[in-house]
Amino acid sequence: MIGAAAGTVPLVRLAAAKPAPAGRGPNAGRPNILLIMGDDATYKDLALYGGRNVKTPHIDRLASEGVVFESAFLSIAMCNPCRTELYTGLYPARNGSCWNHSAARPGTRSIVHYLGDLGYRVGLAGKKHVGPAKSFPFEKVPGVTPGCTHPNPQFSTAGMAEFMGRDARQPFCLVAGLIEPHAPWTVGRPDHFKPNQLDLPPFMADTKVTRTDYAKYLAEIEVLDTEVGAILRALDSSGQADRTLVIFTSEQGGQWPGCKWTNWNTGVHTGFVVRWPGRAGPGRRTEAMIQYADVAPTLIEAAGGDAKAADLDGSSFLPVLLGATDRHRRYAYFMHNNIPEGPPYPIRAVTDSTYHYIRNLASDALYIEKHLMGQNQWHAYWPTWVFESTFNERTRRLVNRYMRRPPEQLYRLDSDPFEMTNLAADTGHADAKKRLSAELDRWMKEQGDPGAALDTQAEWSASKQGKHFARGGG
Repeated sequence: MIGAAAGTVPLVRLAAAKPAPAGRGPNAGRPNILLIMGDDATYKDLALYGGRNVKTPHIDRLASEGVVFESAFLSIAMCNPCRTELYTGLYPARNGSCWNHSAARPGTRSIVHYLGDLGYRVGLAGKKHVGPAKSFPFEKVPGVTPGCTHPNPQFSTAGMAEFMGRDARQPFCLVAGLIEPHAPWTVGRPDHFKPNQLDLPPFMADTKVTRTDYAKYLAEIEVLDTEVGAILRALDSSGQADRTLVIFTSEQGGQWPGCKWTNWNTGVHTGFVVRWPGRAGPGRRTEAMIQYADVAPTLIEAAGGDAKAADLDGSSFLPVLLGATDRHRRYAYFMHNNIPEGPPYPIRAVTDSTYHYIRNLASDALYIEKHLMGQNQWHAYWPTWVFESTFNERTRRLVNRYMRRPPEQLYRLDSDPFEMTNLAADTGHADAKKRLSAELDRWMKEQGDPGAALDTQAEWSASKQGKHFARGGG
């Protein structure tokens, strides 16, 4: 398995880590799988991870019935690449989706193939945002708006209920790709929030428009929670809940400076909950570090397959789910290529869950992103940050933090999860920086990632045509 030696903690395959039969018939021992994905929901804004502004009773209840992962990550904080990683079990350079709005390498296999080969029906309701079609041939399940944005998105559980209840003799895997709280923030009831009483995270400039927009975003998290509850009720009504492994994940961070489109913790850290009745939890929180690349091999093993035979980058965290261990990875890895969202700004990073090392490969350039900084009808707050930075020193520091980045950054996640204090020049943390820098070099070499050479219009355009860069060189 590529990357297993350095990227994951070797585990003894205990007997408890092997799925046991759960009844008789063709579905015995093989759980159904329900994967519910939010869209651009910063994990720290969820009550589950300490968020104090919005209540999420349905997500919280799911967490109380399952296992909460404190250290779950994804490689690229953009919708298309992170979903490609999750479905394929491969890191971006290997699966080919190293940019937003790109495509996987021709011939790449996904959970649709791996679980289909094990006899599963595999469907997707809502947002897909991966390609090419041959790599992700999900059955289309109706009822949820399929795109990223919509002023009045559609949501109904009828299609999902039909899919889940269609044939109890055959196991299913259903992905519910919800689009909240992806901008523009147009659904929900922001009027019940009191903007002046909201607890802003420290990377946000405190302007009136920021607080108004933040309330709109939080209202969409409430809608996300309501939809999670509706999907779980549909599962209950299908009679399949007791034999269904449910995953909820919040995807990458929201469309705020320092979250989506970055390698900061609030961009690449994701909320992640697993409920598996009779097998996992309930009510357990684990520090075991996982990454989206680990999801596909975990599902393959839970379904009775051999994930090692698939030659994936990730590895199964089934032993963590079943309580055999609270350790999985040594490191999680990250990257960002800014094309087509703005001028080139390549970033690579790695974490051991305590320290987080970030390398900005074009630190002499300004960071510019076209959605957050250019679509003022979606992000009315950003111009107020720029204006206020002309006279407010704190706001000026926050704007500079986002747009002007040093070659190296180092943070301690245990004491500074919002990453406001860069320790890269602190000699007291030199050993950690040296170790993580070397590990990042090793991972990039292993993956055939040439670094800054990838962040070009030509490479992005070629990927959309299935003409990806050659692994091992630019």
